[in-house]
Amino acid sequence: MLVSGFVERPDYRVDLLPRRNRVTVQVGDQTVASSNRTIVVDEQGHGLVFYFPPVDVDFDRLVAIDQRTTFCPFKGIARYLAASTAPELPIAWAYADPFVQVAALAGYIAFYQDRAIITVGGEDPIG
Repeated sequence: MLVSGFVERPDYRVDLLPRRNRVTVQVGDQTVASSNRTIVVDEQGHGLVFYFPPVDVDFDRLVAIDQRTTFCPFKGIARYLAASTAPELPIAWAYADPFVQVAALAGYIAFYQDRAIITVGGEDPIG
């Protein structure tokens, strides 16, 4: 059984901030996510990260990287996704079963900001 880092560090901050701004993710010339229901994660010692509800992600443009996982002591086990056009390069990750302190992230998808273009504002290109 995995032990949460919050046991040893109950003061560690991982703030989940729901947002209604339109946030869009592009990889190359393809829009892979667009939502006005993201969660911004403000984690101590890290930059801000947008997490997208799965319903607002175009999984036809993504593939799972089955053999790649990592462990975050404050969120749990992450699984990775790649663009279908470059299946070897992770561009996104998700926590299927995060620790209870961040349970709202379950199934939400986050994208690497240096591997995708993430914009806030504008129209919804997915529909």
